[in-house]
Amino acid sequence: MDNESQLISTVTRREKIIELVCDNGSVSVNKLSQLFSVSTVTIRNDLSHLENKGCVFRYYGGAVLNKQFAFDKSLQFKSGINSSNKNIIAQCAAELVQDGDRIILDSGSTTALMVPYLKNKRDLIVMTNALNIAYDLATNTDIDVLIAGGNVRKNTYSITGPTTEQLLSMYHFNKLFLGIDGIDLDAGITTANFLEATVNKAMCHASQQIIAITDSTKFGRKSFCLIESIENIDSLITDSHIPDNYLSALQEKNITIILADKTDHGGRFNHKNTRCN
Repeated sequence: MDNESQLISTVTRREKIIELVCDNGSVSVNKLSQLFSVSTVTIRNDLSHLENKGCVFRYYGGAVLNKQFAFDKSLQFKSGINSSNKNIIAQCAAELVQDGDRIILDSGSTTALMVPYLKNKRDLIVMTNALNIAYDLATNTDIDVLIAGGNVRKNTYSITGPTTEQLLSMYHFNKLFLGIDGIDLDAGITTANFLEATVNKAMCHASQQIIAITDSTKFGRKSFCLIESIENIDSLITDSHIPDNYLSALQEKNITIILADKTDHGGRFNHKNTRCN
């Protein structure tokens, strides 16, 4: 097995271990060793890695779930959480889109809520890796929709894989609207799925501006796979419940902070302020 295949195999096994921990609350080394046909040493290394990432807490012979960790969840589940705040954040994000822009909409519950607020925009090109977003955008004749090809993740309606990454590398976009599972001052911007993370990284490389959008529950959480260091994002749209230490730390990094619930949504945006005006 070459190094790349071994890496994918290891990542896949660890993602499945996370799924088992989420389903059962705990896992044992011996049972995981039998399930994946690997040594107990390998499983202990997996659990040590997951503990370092913050996914689990280890105990003798196994591990238990860290409930503060941001795990991979279905789109339907995410859509039902903090829907009011997410809608306000999506509306504010859509106000940053100008006629003629070339943008990427990442898959996710908050980015999906941007679609209705784009209906009056003109001459847009929108790339997305989300089947639901592409479908909803296709009804607008003033928006050219590009959809990335690849493998469909059925629980999130997102498309991932090398084909998606290769397609993204062929384009340059003005703005990326990036949904995230966790944001931590040390761990950076993270997501729970390895394939999603690699596509998100390709999106970041293809975009002039990286605009992260998230409700305040994601601060202080970290997930399995790194997307970007915090320093590499340009703007962050969230709500006014952002912790004070995050607000000050991000502003010190010259990141524009937009508090979506502190705006009248007049459609104007001043990069010097921390809110839409």
